[in-house]
Amino acid sequence: MKTRVEDRVIVGIKSVEALAAVHRKQLLTYLQLADKRLGLLINFNAALIKDGISRIVNGLEEESHAKSQGRQEHH
Repeated sequence: MKTRVEDRVIVGIKSVEALAAVHRKQLLTYLQLADKRLGLLINFNAALIKDGISRIVNGLEEESHAKSQGRQEHH
């Protein structure tokens, strides 16, 4: 299940033993398709809710990779 909050954040809700990479990729795909930057993946099956929350940022990997590439070129 997914929902939007104030049309700024997409929240993915799960109740699974453990969040898997496919859950993060699914939310990232939703973010990319909706052209949104921030998502929260919440697993209600975690013992503590704070342990079940993952923050997903659209474009973070590309930006981090581009910055590291820029640093390598300047050396």
